[in-house]
Amino acid sequence: MPIPKLSSTELEGIGWHVSTYSEGGGGSCVEAGPISGRSYVAVRDTKDRERGYFVVSRSAWKAFVGGVVRE
Repeated sequence: MPIPKLSSTELEGIGWHVSTYSEGGGGSCVEAGPISGRSYVAVRDTKDRERGYFVVSRSAWKAFVGGVVRE
């Protein structure tokens, strides 16, 4: 199944969430947000939002987050 290109309206409607493990001083940050009405999650760099985003299925995102080892 091809990953969709998002319209500007869909991008504006994403409720971006900043990683809880981002550094408090503005360090490395990742944002992710579910795409309304679709089974995908968009991911982008908080410090460089203009570079764009990538899209993964919700199941792939869930597997990735579940596999991250917290130290």
